[in-house]
Amino acid sequence: MGVRNKIDLNSDVGESFGVYKIGLDEEVIPLISSANIACGFHAGDPATMRRTIALAKKHGVALGAHPGFPDLLGFGRRSLDATIEEIRDYITYQVGALQAFASLQGLKLQHLKAHGALYNMAVRDMRIWESMAEVIAGIDKDLILVVLAGPKREELQEMGRRYGVRIAFEFFADRAYNRDGSLVSRREPGAVIEDHELVAERVLKMVTNGRVQAKDGAEIEITADTICVHGDNPAAVKLAGRIREVLLASGIEVVPMGTFL
Repeated sequence: MGVRNKIDLNSDVGESFGVYKIGLDEEVIPLISSANIACGFHAGDPATMRRTIALAKKHGVALGAHPGFPDLLGFGRRSLDATIEEIRDYITYQVGALQAFASLQGLKLQHLKAHGALYNMAVRDMRIWESMAEVIAGIDKDLILVVLAGPKREELQEMGRRYGVRIAFEFFADRAYNRDGSLVSRREPGAVIEDHELVAERVLKMVTNGRVQAKDGAEIEITADTICVHGDNPAAVKLAGRIREVLLASGIEVVPMGTFL
């Protein structure tokens, strides 16, 4: 694919709830270019949403809705037997809530990225990606839909054209990959990578060569527009900081996806 000169760095943030603190938002947000903000279903609450938006605004970080299943106990990582209509309603509700908080601070949302089980189910079932594209098409066509890079690339691009929605393909910096381009289940050892040097090396290889090493050692092709570092990863600050350093040192700008897609 050749060296690209711009890439987005995103992180899942705003996932604290009431008096319970999750993630390292104050340290991570200054290092990223796009923030995926929990909308109160899997994590987050109204005050956390407001404060996270303010923090992102302070650091010039673009805003994204991070809707998940209504599953606070499971942090949205448990699959829910929901209909497509119910999923569409969940997404609409959460995007609308975050939009309202953003508007009060004079901002607009840049993107939508599903969380946890909802994201993983969409990877297996295109109808779920379509429900998100349909919501975006009806609410705000300027929103970008973030999807997993690798499998079904052409289908997802066609879906975006059909709904008039921009698609951003995402690479997970701190997650191990299977040979087919899917993510290794969090239930398996080694699914989450905490070595910041290894993560930075993987990211640079993906950005410059469009390739990444799968868990079994195979080289797989992945082309992405945005790189995710999980805000609840204990090594998130080191990971995001090192990734940013390596990219900038290689002449690659870290900027919000909306500036180049």
